[in-house]
Amino acid sequence: MVPAENVAPPPLDVDRILADPGVRIVVCCGAGGVGKTTTAAALALRAAEQHGRRTVVLTIDPARRLAQSLGLTELDNTPRQVKGIDIEASGGELHAMMLDMKRTFDDVVLQHTDPTKAAEIFANPFYQAMSSTFAGTQEYMAMEKLGQLHARGEWDLIVVDTPPSRSALDFLDAPARLSRFLDGRMLRLLLAPARTGGRSMFSLVTASFGMFSKVVQKVLGAQLLTDLSGFVAALDSMFGGFRQRAEQTYRILQARETAFLLVAAPEPDAVREAAYFAGRLGEEQMPLAGLVLNRVHRPAVPDLGPAESLAAAERLAGAGGHEGTVDVLRAHAALAQQAIREQQVATRFTEAFPAVPTVSVTAQPADVHDVDGLRTIGTAISRP
Repeated sequence: MVPAENVAPPPLDVDRILADPGVRIVVCCGAGGVGKTTTAAALALRAAEQHGRRTVVLTIDPARRLAQSLGLTELDNTPRQVKGIDIEASGGELHAMMLDMKRTFDDVVLQHTDPTKAAEIFANPFYQAMSSTFAGTQEYMAMEKLGQLHARGEWDLIVVDTPPSRSALDFLDAPARLSRFLDGRMLRLLLAPARTGGRSMFSLVTASFGMFSKVVQKVLGAQLLTDLSGFVAALDSMFGGFRQRAEQTYRILQARETAFLLVAAPEPDAVREAAYFAGRLGEEQMPLAGLVLNRVHRPAVPDLGPAESLAAAERLAGAGGHEGTVDVLRAHAALAQQAIREQQVATRFTEAFPAVPTVSVTAQPADVHDVDGLRTIGTAISRP
């Protein structure tokens, strides 16, 4: 294994990515609490201001930080233009939106069915539950929304802020999970009688299941099974389109026009998540552009190590009359020690993925809550 002190990952040139007209999608992913939403917003702002790109940032995280930092009162399923940014010279634009998974699902239904069928689907209790609360629906609808934005061709660049990384893995897995669902034995049993016509859905389902249906009814309840059957019958004509669009978006994520950026903090769990995700991206042949290591601490005098700083503090404390200097030296020692720990943690990623470009962003003295703060972060990310 390469010694930690010799690990030097290549620098990440974020400006090259943002300025490249061939890159149309940037996906920011990583663990929760590492500044991923802020990073996505800062990148989108920089793309608009510095590189003149018509940019939209899509957050899948329901937190409201993105709207607040961009000076918007709220975000919803429709892109909203961000005013008051410096685009006079570049000619770019910045828009922002937050995924509303039920609204997106409703829009898909309206787009691909007639009004009568759509009303039937909307009234189905199973649909109402699935479109609002079922695990996996958010990630699949994120794929739908990304595909819609890409297909419209209105944006030079789409920046996606994903949920915490295991959920972001669900985002990548959505097409495969949907295919498994559509090809599943239970669904085929439900669909087969729906296509035959004649008797009621539930009667045909019962006949198809035989003894199995009794077990299902005990577990799910007869009414839920009826709702599910009705839901499947109503959506039968749409299923092929769901899968086709999901697989198409998946191929877009594998293409040269997409760049994945991992966002992490120099903490064991966050770096472990980043490494796990990097491995998955490699397996799925998706383009990993680099790692943004946020909230890195750097001492003001890097050549003064923690041991030397503490020793000097002890000598001055013994001499007396230097209380202020002693406090500064001790604070420096603590910060220098923290920087060493962070470097050791970060090295776990660079040892595993030495070819992945990396940029470190110094910890900010306060939380980012406005456009000026985002601009500062964007500058820091773009100057490795």
